[in-house]
Amino acid sequence: MKITALVGSLRKDSYNLQLVKTMQERYKSQFELQIADIRSLPHYDQDDENNAVDAVTSFHKQIAQADGVLIVTPEYNWSIPGVLKNALDWLSRMDRVMQSKPVLTAGVSPFMLGTVRAQLHLREILASPGISARILPPGGNELLINFAGQKFNEVGRLVDETTLSFLDGVVQKYMDLARQS
Repeated sequence: MKITALVGSLRKDSYNLQLVKTMQERYKSQFELQIADIRSLPHYDQDDENNAVDAVTSFHKQIAQADGVLIVTPEYNWSIPGVLKNALDWLSRMDRVMQSKPVLTAGVSPFMLGTVRAQLHLREILASPGISARILPPGGNELLINFAGQKFNEVGRLVDETTLSFLDGVVQKYMDLARQS
């Protein structure tokens, strides 16, 4: 199974990127996890939609070929970062490759609420008519990793056993959802 990750933080030492790398290693026997390049996408502009640059067409193709999508986001001003929203805007147009695509959301924060507001907003975006992704229902499936400084080691891997155990359970539910495609 092939999963493509969208990481909402562009910072090279981002906890959100570190979570994706932890997942690449931890679940490599269950799925191949590749990270999409959302940094190179131009700002969405409907005037450019029908003549999209290579970065956009490659991005669409990568998502279309994936069996599922993992979206890992920080929380900026109680929402998702603009770079992630831009990527989702591109995916909601043209051939709409996200429709019915199984999506797992997650977020990491150094603070107590662990991206809860950003993920609530992200769920609304994923349910919009242009995207219409399939996501795990709320209620025990939220990957809201808080107090990141206490849960990641010096080489950037998630090492908190309680969090890893919870992650294992949610990933298993997500894999079940993805196999229903």
